[in-house]
This record gives sequence, C-alpha cells and structure tokens, in this order.
Amino acid sequence: MKVLLTKDVYKLGRAGDVKRVADGYGRNFLLPQGLAVLATPGALKQVDRIRSVASTKRAALNSEMSGVAEKLANAVVTFASKAGETGKLYGSITPQMVVDAINKKYSLSIDRHMVEIQPIRTLGEHKAHIRLTVDLNPDIKVIVHREGETVELAEETPAVVEETPAAPEAEAQE
Repeated sequence: MKVLLTKDVYKLGRAGDVKRVADGYGRNFLLPQGLAVLATPGALKQVDRIRSVASTKRAALNSEMSGVAEKLANAVVTFASKAGETGKLYGSITPQMVVDAINKKYSLSIDRHMVEIQPIRTLGEHKAHIRLTVDLNPDIKVIVHREGETVELAEETPAVVEETPAAPEAEAQE
C-alpha cells in the first residue's frame, strides 16, 4: 500500500513523503490516526502544501523543546542498586525508572516512550537516547552503582552520600 504521510512518523518518514507500507499497518494505524492518506493522484498534488505546513510546525516545536534539550544535553542520572559479585543487578533499571528520575531531578514532563534504552541489568555507565522531536535527540548518562558505594561525578559530588570503606574489609575477614 502506498501512502502519503501527513505528519512525521517515527522510523517511517517525514510529512509529505510517499512510502510503501504493509497493508495492515496503513489500514489499522496510519490512516485511522490521521498520520497518512492513500497516495492517490489527487493527494499527491498536495505534497508541497503538506511539507510547508509540517516544516512550520516542526520549527515551532523545535524552538519550544530546545530549552528542554539544553537541560538534558549533559544530564546525569544515578541509581544505587543491589548487584552480584560479577556486576549483574538483582533486577533491572527500567526506562520508566529513568524517566521518573529525569522528571524529578530536572522538573520536566518526559514520557516513557521518548526514552530509547533497554532495561539496564549491569553496573556501570550507560547512555540513554531521549527523542524529544525529530531533530532534537539529546543523550543522557545513566550511572548504576552498588548500594553503599560512592560515585564520583564532576558536577554532582554533594548529592551522593559517602560511606566509610570499612564494609568491604569486614566481609574479607569473615
């Protein structure tokens, strides 16, 4: 099925593009949501108008979200979690947990679907890709550390509670 996109569709194309999609995807999702119309000769005459309207909407949305993108450009979110000796977590850090931490820390309202990251199951530093608009996609740093350990961050050292290193020595003596 050939469709003419009337709005930007993630992982498919921008408004005004003519795409070939599966019949079910077009019939059951794109057409009912108003994201596309059938690519008929009459609809193809409106391509220029659709592209100009979409570009003005995209520019307005980008200017609106640029402040949020600047806040998130160098964002760092830390999580303390229980983990085994090999560094594997007992459980995982989910995208929803990352979104909740970002929204709380930076006073934003980001949706879970905007964050592109698989559930984190190991200790260490991970990158999360935030999809604000088609053009604004900042990356944030997600740091997962063991409970009770300290994490050295350049700009946020006062936020981490420091504990004495006596606990690992006590386990070694037993």
